[in-house]
Amino acid sequence: MKTQQLLASLAVFAWSCAAFGQGRPGSEFQIAKVSRNLITTPQFTYTGAQQFQANQRDRWLEVEVDFSAAPEFTDELTFKYYILVNGKLLTGEVTHTNIAGGRDNRSVMYVSPKTLARVMGNRPMAPNSVQNVAVQVVQQGAVKHELSAERAQPNWYSTMPQVPGLVLNKNETPFAPLYWDRYEQIKSQAR
Repeated sequence: MKTQQLLASLAVFAWSCAAFGQGRPGSEFQIAKVSRNLITTPQFTYTGAQQFQANQRDRWLEVEVDFSAAPEFTDELTFKYYILVNGKLLTGEVTHTNIAGGRDNRSVMYVSPKTLARVMGNRPMAPNSVQNVAVQVVQQGAVKHELSAERAQPNWYSTMPQVPGLVLNKNETPFAPLYWDRYEQIKSQAR
C-alpha cells in the first residue's frame, strides 16, 4: 500500500515538474512580453565638429522583448523579429551572448524613421500602423519560444512575403551607447 502511494506521489511530482517547465521542451526560455513604442532620435552634444539636430518629429519604432532564462548562463540566443507594418512584414534578427538566468532579460530592435516612411508610403506613422509583432527565441537552430504582441494564430507571418534587412539591432542605431545594463549583450560580427 505504501509503495503504491509512493509511486503515485512520484508520478504526480514528475507530472508537475513537466507541467511547470522542469522537463518540458522549450521551457528554458520564455518570452513574457512584446512591446512597441514610437520614440525620437536621442540627442547628443559634442565638440570638435559641426552639430546637427535630428528632426524630433521623426519617430523610430522600438520593439522590446522581456524574457526569462532558466539556465544559470546561456552562451548564445538568437531573437527573430517579425514586424507587420501597413501590410508589409519586416524581419530581422539579433544574436545575444552571455545571457544570465532570471526574469529581467531584454532584447530590443528598431525600425528607422526613413524605413517607416517607406513602408507607410510617406503617410504619418501612428501606433496602430504596427499591426502585429512576433518574436522567436532560437537556440542552435531550434525555436525555444515564440510570442506575438497581438493575439494571432501561431506562425501567422509564415505565408507572408518578408522584407529583410530593415529591422536594426541596437548597435546599428543611435541608441547604441544607451542603456547598456538594460539589454542583453549583442554578439559581435566576425570580421
